[in-house]
Amino acid sequence: MIRRSFGENVFHYSNYFVLLAISLTMFLPLVHVAAISLSSPLQVEGRHIAFWPVEFTLASYQFILAKNDLWTALGVNLFVTVVGTLFSMLITVMLAYSISKSEFKMSKPIMVGIVFTMIFHPPMIPYFLTIKGLGMLDSIWALIIPSGISAFNLIIVRTFFQQIPGEIGEAAKMDGCGDFRTLFSIVLPLSKPVMATVGLFYAVAYWNIFYHAILFIRNTKLYPLQLKVREYIVNQETIMGSLSNVMLPYNPETLQTAVIIFSTLPIVILYPYLQKYFIQGATLGSVKE
Repeated sequence: MIRRSFGENVFHYSNYFVLLAISLTMFLPLVHVAAISLSSPLQVEGRHIAFWPVEFTLASYQFILAKNDLWTALGVNLFVTVVGTLFSMLITVMLAYSISKSEFKMSKPIMVGIVFTMIFHPPMIPYFLTIKGLGMLDSIWALIIPSGISAFNLIIVRTFFQQIPGEIGEAAKMDGCGDFRTLFSIVLPLSKPVMATVGLFYAVAYWNIFYHAILFIRNTKLYPLQLKVREYIVNQETIMGSLSNVMLPYNPETLQTAVIIFSTLPIVILYPYLQKYFIQGATLGSVKE
């Protein structure tokens, strides 16, 4: 047992308090939204809802789960998230492995270009015209290819690859392995923490995709879930239809909050399974054996 001084204890518990306060500012709004979605419309209109449902009902969820356009948007999200994450991981890993090698003479100029993209972003109109010129306007690939690589994630993967001893790669080459086999058979199995971390970053970014969707997608059948949620929140007639004046066990607000929970739940469910790798990946380079 290590005895802490008074100052260390104050610092230790202050950290707990600050982190708890920050966590509550993120968690309590989600609980409030969930409570509204599970309450009766009369109680919601009376503003009696805080963090616990009043007159509990699942009517809002039963209504939104019967909407085909919401399931279509969910299908678009799943396709974009799965295919986009695999695509992004593939090109990120291959580029990061290349520029992590000191013998690759172009690694430094390429890194300068990558850092440049983190500082300077393309203007909207030239960006839009470029995607249009490539024929991806109003295409599901407009939600995947322009977001294919993140400079931040690339730097994380490159840094991890640089920490892997070079002797491993040399031994693989002596055994007859090429660069591709060394990467996919030796380096990647040693990189599970960073792969899970960066994969989660990409998956969350693709799941929450909004900017590219609102910029490039006009076909409502290609709307991802976030754009569909926006449509429901901005225009309540979209979600209620012609039933807005009928006495029902739900109202626009309970339906809108139910849609928000519906769109958030998959990532919330997935995160605990990746938390172990996420924590390991978040501390990359902090401790060396």
